[in-house]
Amino acid sequence: MSDETTNGAIAPADANTPAFTVEKIYVKDVSFEVPGAPAIYSENVQPELQLNLNQRVQRLNENAFEVVLGVTLTCKAGDKVAYVAEVQQAGVFGLVGLEPQAVDGLLGTQCPNILFPYIRQLLSDLIQAGGFPPFFLQPINFDGLYAETLRQRAAQGEGGELANTEPAGNA
Repeated sequence: MSDETTNGAIAPADANTPAFTVEKIYVKDVSFEVPGAPAIYSENVQPELQLNLNQRVQRLNENAFEVVLGVTLTCKAGDKVAYVAEVQQAGVFGLVGLEPQAVDGLLGTQCPNILFPYIRQLLSDLIQAGGFPPFFLQPINFDGLYAETLRQRAAQGEGGELANTEPAGNA
């Protein structure tokens, strides 16, 4: 066989053969703040957590997309902020020979599912390194979130167009 490899993945024999590849996974941005340290460690109240999740997709070229999964976790102890953890985990994914709806589905479900374990571990490590009890982000149903996104697009009349997939360099 004479299959060529790219970044450890076997390149398809035909450029039109459908393929999904993970080219790179990396941390794009991390922030951890404990604004009330050290006094906040002596607070004896039940913490309240607020989680915000977001996803951005950017088309890098005809067959490559950057997907950024972002999580902001704010923990309050009473009326004081105990900590704020922000993580943006990113990946570059190759999608070749797929219909636009299939590309949109992979970007909306499989890519965040691949990134999630990385963001979950990093978030847990940050919180523990910040002197707080371990926090384990519960699994997220990206298929359900994507289905809701499709319902919202249909209600807004956008159809199945790729959302937020501008070529690199365009903002």
